[in-house]
Amino acid sequence: MELFLTNTCRYLVERRWYEQWKEYVVTGDQNSSSFPGQIDNTELFEELDSYHLKERLVENEDFVLIPAEAWCNLLAWYGMVDDQPALERKVVDLPSTVKVEVYPVEIFLCLHSNMENVVTAQFSRVDHIHTIQKVMMKQFDVVEGAETRLWMKSSDTCCERLRNVHVNVLDSSLSSGMTVIMEMRNEDGTWPSSRPQIMWGFLLFHLEKKNQCVENVLSTKISVANSTVNYLLCYCSVCRNSVEEQESYRGQPGVCGLTNLGNTCFMNSALQCLSNTPPLTEYFLQSAYLEELNFTNPLGMKGEIAEAYADVIKQMWSGRHYSVVPRLFKTKVGHFASQFLGYQQHDSQELLSFLLDGLHEDLNRVKNKEYIELRDADGRPDQEVAEEAWHNHRRRNNSVIVDTFHGLFKSTLVCPECRKVSVTFDPFCYLSVPLPVSKDRVMEVFFVSLDPVAKPVQHRLVVPKAGKVFDLCSALSEMTDVSVNQMVVADVFNHRFYKIYHADESLSCILDRDDIFVYELSSGSVEEEGDEVVLALYLRERSHYRDSGSGSSSCGTSLFGHPLLMAVPRVQCSRNALYHLFLQAGCSTKDSASASCSAGASAGVPTNSQQGAGLQQQQQPCETEEEEEKGECPPQTNEGQAKRKGYQARRRKLLFSIHAVNSNGTTERGMGEDGSAFSFSCDKLLTSFYPQKYVKHQSMEVPHQQTTVQLQECIELFTTVEILEEENPWYCPICKKHQLATKKLDLWSLPEVLIIHLKRFSYTKYSREKLDIIVDFPLRLVISYFVCHTLSYVLNFVPTHFSALSTDTSYARNKDNGQWYYFDDNKVTYAREEQIVTNAAYLLFYHRQDKIRQPTLPPPSDSSSSPTQPANVTSHKHGMERATSCVNMETD
Repeated sequence: MELFLTNTCRYLVERRWYEQWKEYVVTGDQNSSSFPGQIDNTELFEELDSYHLKERLVENEDFVLIPAEAWCNLLAWYGMVDDQPALERKVVDLPSTVKVEVYPVEIFLCLHSNMENVVTAQFSRVDHIHTIQKVMMKQFDVVEGAETRLWMKSSDTCCERLRNVHVNVLDSSLSSGMTVIMEMRNEDGTWPSSRPQIMWGFLLFHLEKKNQCVENVLSTKISVANSTVNYLLCYCSVCRNSVEEQESYRGQPGVCGLTNLGNTCFMNSALQCLSNTPPLTEYFLQSAYLEELNFTNPLGMKGEIAEAYADVIKQMWSGRHYSVVPRLFKTKVGHFASQFLGYQQHDSQELLSFLLDGLHEDLNRVKNKEYIELRDADGRPDQEVAEEAWHNHRRRNNSVIVDTFHGLFKSTLVCPECRKVSVTFDPFCYLSVPLPVSKDRVMEVFFVSLDPVAKPVQHRLVVPKAGKVFDLCSALSEMTDVSVNQMVVADVFNHRFYKIYHADESLSCILDRDDIFVYELSSGSVEEEGDEVVLALYLRERSHYRDSGSGSSSCGTSLFGHPLLMAVPRVQCSRNALYHLFLQAGCSTKDSASASCSAGASAGVPTNSQQGAGLQQQQQPCETEEEEEKGECPPQTNEGQAKRKGYQARRRKLLFSIHAVNSNGTTERGMGEDGSAFSFSCDKLLTSFYPQKYVKHQSMEVPHQQTTVQLQECIELFTTVEILEEENPWYCPICKKHQLATKKLDLWSLPEVLIIHLKRFSYTKYSREKLDIIVDFPLRLVISYFVCHTLSYVLNFVPTHFSALSTDTSYARNKDNGQWYYFDDNKVTYAREEQIVTNAAYLLFYHRQDKIRQPTLPPPSDSSSSPTQPANVTSHKHGMERATSCVNMETD
């Protein structure tokens, strides 16, 4: 049987005719009744019109199989009856068996644009989907070179993409009775199946053709409520109008915005990055990716990322869109990279890295990656080792991404003990170059002096970035002539002390957005030495309502102003004593407070001239409101009662009241008189001399000079010798242990498109800091590599990130007309070259000068006269009218 099936096809012959022929051959009498006559397979057909085989025919009972050579001889000798078709069947190699395919797969073929014209065709289970595609293009007269894709329809409601055209019918699960639908890409880069208005158009067309009421059909057969029906019909009308507007639009290909789907500016920036990379974009526009889609790569995404990206690129470069909605692309990215699910802000460089890797694996020409054992240099020439490393890399990684973006590093490691030198060559996709980081840091703080009337002063200090709080106090001491020992540094948040810092704490735990107050205290009171204690003072507006209980606001309103720190003797921590001390300090400093002091004196409160040793001997009034309410204020004599009544009359005129509170500024009833925090309930009279505003020190007037570095400095810093970190040591094969070796990177070979990533973000355990250093990068870069070799590059794309706004935008040079454009989501405007250098730039795309294709179109005429004029695109809402500053590319 195996020898019998060595040929690729067999022919079916009806068994009765075959047996009669055998008898005729045996007898050799041409005049006998056993002469078979013409080959007749009538008994094998269910009907002679379609020549469709009967079901469940059995070999050697209903038919026999003969080789192709024997069939040709029989046909030449006897001919066929009534021009019956030859029943040729393929020999197929199925899993675990080889057999003749008597019943091929019979499927229905049609176009998406005309699903009523259905053609029936038969295909072998070993035929590739590409064969079906060719048959359909020929059958339906599809233009050669048109981009098409196939859908497999197994039922009325289920359709599935036939993505891999290189698999056979069996592996694609196609079976008899199914329908294969072909659709052609529209001129605007979209697919008919992705435009719901077209599907609704077909629905309405078919309903009208059958004279059926749309509302009745939808409500009865699809069980949709009338309100939903009306919405769908309105939606269909809106989509139809939107399509008509977009179809009338003609613009510069590639000058196309991307709609923000909700914090997706990072994704839009990454897409614009690759869209404006000429070799990669031309690769997709020419549909070269279709022949290189890798559906079996376990590291890839079954070609779905490459296809979704191709759809976006073809729409952006069709010249038919002012803006594209990349919703399907975002869905695909979130499916394969869960970190990009949802609508959170992300780093554009992280998505770009994922996208480059995903496109590479989806388009990897290597189907089966072989294991390759890496070898060390062992004294061999660098050229030999580099060629071997690159060859090994291409044996596992061969795609358009490697062709365009990959280069080669030379990595040299030296052991600090045995001086072993290890040289390896590693591929790279982009350069992540560090920025020269300053060792100093600029901080802004508020200084609060002992003078309670003096306004806080804002200072700008230069301190060591890795310094301590003591260094901050030292820098401030030089400006204020106040000893470091008399300073307390506090973080104030929401009118409360959020944290009190110790002198030995690191400055890295203080963020730039924190409100830092430095308080001056009397000598020796900072550490609560001797008989003095440091109290935290909070201020509130006086309320008409009493405190409702423990833990609630003592005055019923929010705190105001910044809190204070006051050092007082422990014996004067009572509320009455604190009242006199605070009022005395306010009256003894400035004449502006005389009105308040006079008011306090008229209320029966001793002024500064009345203060003295007798302060503690004065008759003490009620210490708390509860004592007053319960009548527990001593003394109870007639003279004491008279004094008490006089005090009650005066108490209503007091400038403020004092309450013991916790560290959050809320009342705690159970606190003792020596508590560490108090709250002042104030009326407007106290606020007249309490300093709520601040003044700026002359150091704030000095403009903060932004550091500017050259791109070449960053590249040189990248290639300098460094010592490995303790978390990432190198295992020395000579010492047989991990070593903190010295490492040096050199550029050995450079790609066609060089991506330089500026590492603007530095990370600590407390924060993520952006380095707002201006990197002066040239439009034309000459970079050295491989000892004395150089290459010239031309800047092609610059993404920017504004951390304050969490916004990603980009500048790009159009490959067709050479004009620079500014992309901000769905808005696109002209840009000048001098606008590009900014402290927000963090990615640079350089194209090799010898690989650049000259622009095929002249630059826009209006861009040369005024760069602020809009790009050669128009808003769909205003027809041919131009905007004055930019073009609004919002979509419906």
